[in-house]
Amino acid sequence: MRGYRSKALRGLAVGFLVAVTLLGVAPAQTWTPLTHQPSFQASTALLLTDGTILVQQYFGKQVWKLTPDANGSYVNGTWTQLANLPSGYAPLYYSSAVLPDGRVIFEGGEYNNGVQNWTTLGAIYDPKTNVWTSVTHPSGWSTIGDAQNVVLPNGRFMLANCCTTQSVVLNPTNLTWTTIGTGKADEFDEEGWTLLPDGGILTVDANLGGTKTSEKFVTSQKKWISDANTVVELVDLGSHELGPAVLRPNGTVFNGGATAHTAIYTPGASQGLPGTWVAGPDFPKIGSQQMDQADAPSCLLPNGNVLADVSQGVFGIGTHFYEFDGANFIAEPATPNAPNKSSYEGRMLLLPTGQVLYTDGSSDVEIYTPIGSPDPSWLPTVSLSGGTLTHGKTYQISGTQFNGLSQAVAYGDDATAATNYPLVRITNTATGHVFYAKTHNHSTMAVATKKQVVSTRFDVPAAIETGASTLQVVANGLASNAVNITVN
Repeated sequence: MRGYRSKALRGLAVGFLVAVTLLGVAPAQTWTPLTHQPSFQASTALLLTDGTILVQQYFGKQVWKLTPDANGSYVNGTWTQLANLPSGYAPLYYSSAVLPDGRVIFEGGEYNNGVQNWTTLGAIYDPKTNVWTSVTHPSGWSTIGDAQNVVLPNGRFMLANCCTTQSVVLNPTNLTWTTIGTGKADEFDEEGWTLLPDGGILTVDANLGGTKTSEKFVTSQKKWISDANTVVELVDLGSHELGPAVLRPNGTVFNGGATAHTAIYTPGASQGLPGTWVAGPDFPKIGSQQMDQADAPSCLLPNGNVLADVSQGVFGIGTHFYEFDGANFIAEPATPNAPNKSSYEGRMLLLPTGQVLYTDGSSDVEIYTPIGSPDPSWLPTVSLSGGTLTHGKTYQISGTQFNGLSQAVAYGDDATAATNYPLVRITNTATGHVFYAKTHNHSTMAVATKKQVVSTRFDVPAAIETGASTLQVVANGLASNAVNITVN
């Protein structure tokens, strides 16, 4: 956030610890601490295409990897320290993404090395070599900060300047930038980007003083156009904060507000046409305190609900969790640290198991296990009838809905950890042991591709167990039918 009220590095706002008034907690849904908790304070987490989790040390240069155990359990996973970020780069509230070739990019930061400076530093990580490479900022930019990004359907990484109307796309081969996007009505500060099924990008304007306006980036025209009015005020006009916006399986976007309000967006009939907004339900009150999502994570669950992290006011203390089922908020259990945390400190990541990994800047990492099942029509399908795979070899696999129905994970600015890309999971029939084959070169990064045939390439792990096995493609925690294969 620039020029407004600043988040502290930890716990700036003074809030109230309030008694929880539950609205029907579903006790089968649980938080489980990791068996092996990290030795560091865990912040933003990203899902690598080999099924491991990359986690940055809170406000630090250290980066770690969580590897699931032999049975595919992340709860029982183990930690390995990876290469540090480049010298001088230790960001907080920044832009990040997993690219289609499996590399990870960090860009900017509202803070760097303890200083609030909206840095233009950035770096890209190659899991194959365990090396970070510095990325030169776009020409003429003096800020990147807590910028928005999206990986476009064509696989290119599109990045905003937090504090202007500028945006660029990255050439992943030579790490150079090209300007893209015209017509933005206001600067990007505090806004979020949501990738739509038509390939466009939705954002709500945070800096036009209560106009309730939204905009859409039309990919084919490379420009922003005005979209519909949000009906209710989602922006906190004092801080300019917003909440996360999540595309749901029915094609609508659920946008939590930094106010009491929420709104639901239905895209237009084509990318160049505006959609419509309707008011959603207001966030609940807990005691006398009104909940909201002024900087907060949300995550689409495999059952189609949205898990939302809320707290009171702008950066108020006391975090609570709800599932939004399309009409109502269902209160869920809280994490151990929740009474002393604000929603902005939370980070969510959807796992291949359908669970949600949650970090809050502490050394307590929790995993949320939802209940309920996905609609079968949401699942990826695999056009593979079986066969033999050789360890260490690379294969291509085709099918449908390899990128899921949504980016799944949302925050807005400050943190980005979308999971709309395929993983390949191989399970040995005799031992039950789970192996993830690193995927790369996905044919698309679009969401909700429905019956379109798409593909990815995958590398069979050199250390995989041989013999009869099953193979599944997993996207956003949704697994395809299991195909019988043999590994030799």
